[in-house]
Amino acid sequence: MPDTFSRPPRLILASSSRYRRELLERLRVPFDVVVPAVDETPQAGETPEATALRLSEAKARAVAARLAEGEHALVIGSDQVATYDGLQIGKPGSHDKALAQLQAMRGREVLFHSALCLFDSRNGRAQTLDVITTVRFRNLSDAALDAYLRAETPYDVAGSAKSEGLGIALLDAIESDDPTALVGLPLIALSRMLLAAGFPLLGAQ
Repeated sequence: MPDTFSRPPRLILASSSRYRRELLERLRVPFDVVVPAVDETPQAGETPEATALRLSEAKARAVAARLAEGEHALVIGSDQVATYDGLQIGKPGSHDKALAQLQAMRGREVLFHSALCLFDSRNGRAQTLDVITTVRFRNLSDAALDAYLRAETPYDVAGSAKSEGLGIALLDAIESDDPTALVGLPLIALSRMLLAAGFPLLGAQ
């Protein structure tokens, strides 16, 4: 049985991403946002799954470490890494890098690792999970890719394609157990973790 809270705990999203914040708002629970100070550079020889899991937990723990003495909270950390042929794809940060990413991925299958961590400061337990989404990109021309980037400017998302927006036009197929995972925060998995931690989601204990 989960350790239940006597009253709803403080819920914290350890992220600077507005996309994750917008996703978490769907659960209609109060939460705070605290930006974690974590170096997101992949480690040498690290697999994409390991990178995503390590960073999601590191973000949650970094924010939990800043809680006041005696304060208890559930802290949500998440990280996404895209990969094909064993290569990791991060956030492009510029138009030219985004175009290069989309050119490399067109006509191919790309795996998106959306890792999630729920850290419980009461007991130091960390629930973690990597939710994998397989995305097949259409084989589009350079002109079409350039037009997409200028319309949506998705330079702050891994893989440069926002499936919740115009980026859906770049894709042939999406395969996942959780449709929110590709956007950046797997809400199905998070709901399961919150309930396991005793959080009163939908009034359940």
